[in-house]
Amino acid sequence: MEKYHVAVLKEEVLNLINPQKNESYLDLTAGYGGHASMIMQITKNYQSSVLVDRDPVAFKYLKQKYKNQKVQIMKLDFLSASQQLNDQQKKFDIILADLGMSSQHINDPKRGFSFLSDSNLDMRMDSNQELNAFKVVNNYSQQSLQKILKDYGEEPKATLVASLIVKNRPIHSTYELAQICQKVWPGYHKIHPATKTFQAIRVEVNDELNQLKLSLPIWFELLNSTGRLAVITFHSLEDRIVKRFFQEIAGPYFDSQAILVNKKPVVVNQTELVNNPRSRSAKLRVVFKK
Repeated sequence: MEKYHVAVLKEEVLNLINPQKNESYLDLTAGYGGHASMIMQITKNYQSSVLVDRDPVAFKYLKQKYKNQKVQIMKLDFLSASQQLNDQQKKFDIILADLGMSSQHINDPKRGFSFLSDSNLDMRMDSNQELNAFKVVNNYSQQSLQKILKDYGEEPKATLVASLIVKNRPIHSTYELAQICQKVWPGYHKIHPATKTFQAIRVEVNDELNQLKLSLPIWFELLNSTGRLAVITFHSLEDRIVKRFFQEIAGPYFDSQAILVNKKPVVVNQTELVNNPRSRSAKLRVVFKK
């Protein structure tokens, strides 16, 4: 699996969090172990490390990959896992959350994340949850759809897209939804006309922004003194939430709780961009707990 999914900003993550031998590690979006393998090869501390992923396929893969190491692997969304670990009073030296989608999600047509293949409307990170993209597209009111498209997709034509969705119901496939977006944005565009709509619906289905807002304070609480928290975002809405939280805890005050390791987000270099075009919007921010 790893050869089909490339972890982003690997060298930059290593440089900024500077993992050391025996340090404990929490990966809240472990996926297929790209970042985890790299970091734990340095720390060698498997038994004090925890890998989290809500996706059943990724969870199964991680269980197999680390079956000979005493790594705790949790099949939960990162908010639920964070709350559980905090209740257990666990602490970590390094915490990483890579909020990007796995290439397996995008490439598997059955998951319904991509407008590049025709499939059922799904978009669930956890395939066991009830809410999916079909229910959002076909059951939400026009007003609710408009708000989601505007708030989560930053879609300039949210009103028109929402109106056409309602008029064309029932919508069963990713292709049908993408066609509606193309009607709203005819002609050639550098970014596919369905990009913002698909992002908005995916964020709604998986409660991504709300989970991130609630999780960030818990992640900071889970850090040991001198611990490092690294978050990789992939769109402006996520990055804004992380930026504001980091500014709150690492502001220019004598009683601030943290230090910004990088004041500006680290982005991918040209070499990585050529080798992995999907990394183009990745931004890395890191804080150091005092």
